[in-house]
Amino acid sequence: MTSYKPVTHVIFDLDGTLLDTEDIFTQIYQSIAERFGKNLTWKLRAQSMGRPANEAIAFMIHELQLPITVQEFQDIARNDFFDKAQESFLTCKAKPGVEKLVKHLSENKIPLAIATSSKKETYDLKTKNHQELFDLFHHSVLAPNEAEVKRGKPAPDVFLVCARRFEDKPSPEKVLVFEDSPSGVLAAVAAGMQVVMVPDPRVDAKLCKNATLILNSLEKFQPELFGLPAFADHQ
Repeated sequence: MTSYKPVTHVIFDLDGTLLDTEDIFTQIYQSIAERFGKNLTWKLRAQSMGRPANEAIAFMIHELQLPITVQEFQDIARNDFFDKAQESFLTCKAKPGVEKLVKHLSENKIPLAIATSSKKETYDLKTKNHQELFDLFHHSVLAPNEAEVKRGKPAPDVFLVCARRFEDKPSPEKVLVFEDSPSGVLAAVAAGMQVVMVPDPRVDAKLCKNATLILNSLEKFQPELFGLPAFADHQ
């Protein structure tokens, strides 16, 4: 049986982990690729997930050999898809199991934070209709808006900065990360943290191998595995 180390603090990724937003980005990126006669495969999309937007777009442009710059790609996305994306962000849902887990950990005084590659503009849209949930987090680190975060995922910077902003500054081994993307998992591992991955079912299993634990839903998570208080119905 796999042995997990007890933790005291928890960090969540945002897109695809807390909120069901990754398909919004995927649809936009695929639509832009199709304009140039290219197909954004799910394997390629999975490899770009979790990275800051500029890096994710640069990666897709390179792999698909699109004849545009990162700025031109972003201009198309903003001009042609922003209104629709705004509406989708405002109506996005929490992923299954999220509300139960976050509320349970908060009620048991486990410090919680968010580490995301999302920009503040879109972060505010996504979380607007989930304020009760997001008020339970001690802080959020939005990588593109943080001077301290020098490198985006898969580098560990965002998780290390996020951990330092807890009041008692836990050591990395005392922090558990929840992620959905391969890049995010690599970032957490590089930070010296355990990471529970809840990948999209379409993600290649080979891209998940670095996770401490892989689940198909947060509804399956057992906090006591990592020394956290068990759900009342599991005690």
